[in-house]
Amino acid sequence: MAPRPHILVVNGRKVRQPVFVIGAPHSGADLLARALKQSPGLHLTIGQQAVLSVVYAFARSPSIPRDRGGAAATVLRDAFAQAWRVTGDSCQGCAQACRDAAGVSGGGACIGQRDITRYGDASPDLMYCAEVAVDAFPDARIIQIIRDGRDVVAGMLGDTEALAWFGRGLANIGHEFPHPFFGIETEQDLASWPGLSLAGKCAMRWRGSVRKMARLRTSLPAEQLTTLRYEQVLRDPAPPRRSRISSAARSRPSASPARPASGPAGPAAGPGCSPPRSSPRSAR
Repeated sequence: MAPRPHILVVNGRKVRQPVFVIGAPHSGADLLARALKQSPGLHLTIGQQAVLSVVYAFARSPSIPRDRGGAAATVLRDAFAQAWRVTGDSCQGCAQACRDAAGVSGGGACIGQRDITRYGDASPDLMYCAEVAVDAFPDARIIQIIRDGRDVVAGMLGDTEALAWFGRGLANIGHEFPHPFFGIETEQDLASWPGLSLAGKCAMRWRGSVRKMARLRTSLPAEQLTTLRYEQVLRDPAPPRRSRISSAARSRPSASPARPASGPAGPAAGPGCSPPRSSPRSAR
């Protein structure tokens, strides 16, 4: 007998078809998230600490979600239940990127509980938890965005936070293999990694992200996964393209709020994408 689907209730409402935005660093996922955060009824979070702690734990140690099955989905689902919880001062603890996208400069919340009809998240590097997110929310909608690798690498080289991941204390490639976060998939990748320049390592991360998104493209149905090209969106923001994005993030018809189990704001739980046209050169 198939297990009963997990029902998650946050802010007194059932979580249905959450929207997750994924992409490599400097791919445009942050810009897309800022636009989606303005969608009526969509409570989209960016970089909540509860989510980031899980995302980076799974990203740096991919064997954890790979080997523990449903337990990883439970951990991620619990993190989102905490991140999506809205209180009078909840935005004060949000990441600055999330506050900036919502235009919140003081106290208060970016959205009222009664206004929420849909949930979502666009935390950095969420793409490394995409499969776990689908396990946690089988009806999830994922929007992935791909950018020319040369621009991604150039952006990463000017980002001290992105480069910090290549430090000896954080690049744990000797303990995890394969390692999608660093784009290491083969023994040859592993052997060449120590001799790569920073540009080469950035290129590896970009290449790994493109391959990961290609695999998602083949494993998820078209109605669940929307793939965008950063350059095409900027060059031709035509109505059909905007329609694809709004369709993926469109709020469901307003439903009657579920009865919360622990107060009005508490969560309760019940029973082929091809690579870009050009790619960066891996410099040694």
